[in-house]
Amino acid sequence: MYAIPLGDDGAELRPLEPWHAEEFLAHLDRGREFINQFVPFGSTAKDVDGAREVLQRYADRRAADTGSLHGLWLEGRLVGGVLLLNFDAANGSCEAGCWLEPDATGRGLVTRAMRVLVDWAIEGRGIHRVEWVAAAGNEPSLNVARRLGMSRDGVRRDAHLHHGVRHDLEVWSVLAPEWRAARARGAHNDH
Repeated sequence: MYAIPLGDDGAELRPLEPWHAEEFLAHLDRGREFINQFVPFGSTAKDVDGAREVLQRYADRRAADTGSLHGLWLEGRLVGGVLLLNFDAANGSCEAGCWLEPDATGRGLVTRAMRVLVDWAIEGRGIHRVEWVAAAGNEPSLNVARRLGMSRDGVRRDAHLHHGVRHDLEVWSVLAPEWRAARARGAHNDH
């Protein structure tokens, strides 16, 4: 198992696997209302079996090379995560996403973790386009896209029905040459 340090604050990026089901459920229970403001991530995980099913779904995606799930631990406690989905190495594209419980916000954890994941996707797997999709009102998520140096491609109007309300979805992306150029300039800002 890997644990990638994300700075000197005790933050780590680690794989999030089915055997983490109890810890994952406790984390979701702490942040469920906050997390579900814009995304239904983990909404089916209301007990340990449901949590294990969510984690197994992503383990299966990792095995099929179509996605992956990574946890964010802060001082030994699971506080959120980052993921790749719609991962298509042959086409050179994927989508990235995140979630975080409220007590862990404002520290740059997601941005730091996404830098590791995007760098791996581009440099390790040859991905050309990394996409970020977020509800138009989800400013923290949109700010991550900005800090990652992504460009706003456009808006998919009323594309996401969540809690009975239709939300516009903003689509952002970064291309491999842009990512490399920003990294070479040292243009990364994590907060």
